[in-house]
Amino acid sequence: CRVNDDLYIGAFVIFGDVELTVACARDLLKVAPEHDILITAESKGIPLICEMARMLGNERYVLARKAPKLYMRNIFSADVRSITTDHEQHLYLDGEDAAMMKGKRILIVDDVISTGESLNALEALVRKAGGTICGRMAILAEGAAQDREDLIYLEKLPLFHADGTVMAE
Repeated sequence: CRVNDDLYIGAFVIFGDVELTVACARDLLKVAPEHDILITAESKGIPLICEMARMLGNERYVLARKAPKLYMRNIFSADVRSITTDHEQHLYLDGEDAAMMKGKRILIVDDVISTGESLNALEALVRKAGGTICGRMAILAEGAAQDREDLIYLEKLPLFHADGTVMAE
């Protein structure tokens, strides 16, 4: 997928692929740190975190939304500019979810981490809610995220030149 004239990224979408989602959830849980609550950002992390929660015995998880919903009260927000989106976005956390996170160990989960902008926004929401970040996990790490020592991931996702060749790490 073209990001700009010099940078292309690999598309990774787990929507609709139950077998892949289950396998990734299982393998992430094998290396997950102790935690109280899982959190992800809307939307591609949803099937992953749902499956992880199911495997943990229907553990509750929290979803940071891309837009506030009518049922949300006392909303927290954080700005994010993702590599896969051409404009600034915001993530929103319901006040009830935030209250539940206060004083708890929060494990941040996503499908792919690249620039870390979505991760930064999730971290800001967790801090505003009074939670403690106990880990950051993703199925894939792309670009500079592959070198982060604070990130647990299953595999590397290469970046590409316009001609389709893999960029050097």
